[in-house]
Amino acid sequence: MQAPLTPLSLLLRTLPDSVHSELLSRLFNHLLRGQYMAEQLHDLDGKRLAIRIKDTRSELLFRIQGTRIRRQPKGGAAQPWDVRISGNLNDFWQLASRCEDPDTLFFHRRLAIEGETEAGLYLKNLLDAMDFDLQLHLEAVLGRRLGANVGRALQQSGLQQRLGM
Repeated sequence: MQAPLTPLSLLLRTLPDSVHSELLSRLFNHLLRGQYMAEQLHDLDGKRLAIRIKDTRSELLFRIQGTRIRRQPKGGAAQPWDVRISGNLNDFWQLASRCEDPDTLFFHRRLAIEGETEAGLYLKNLLDAMDFDLQLHLEAVLGRRLGANVGRALQQSGLQQRLGM
């Protein structure tokens, strides 16, 4: 595991999975504001998604509700998920940071999908097509006028390019 991921790994090992699921669902929903991908979640409405991080022994549970991602309580079901993606923390980090494309991670079996085939394939394709549009996000969060001004300021400062956005 890479050294920068060590603190995250420690947090995943020590705090309950429900805390991580709640925090990540809030973060995902914020980042999805204004993004094309959010509208595509309708096709997964009601599906339960698990992210299993093998090396930290964590399983984060989510439910798709419209265009939002919610924390899914464990409940009493024998299998509280419809689709589960499994991998090590570093592989999820590679996916989230776009350092590796999803097809490579799945093809080399660093990430695995199990459960409902159709929903899993749809989710994998969403991840593959994911392209974060900072300008749309700024406008969705700050409003059209202020978002446009902040976007221009970021572009002129060069910060947007340095962040790879």
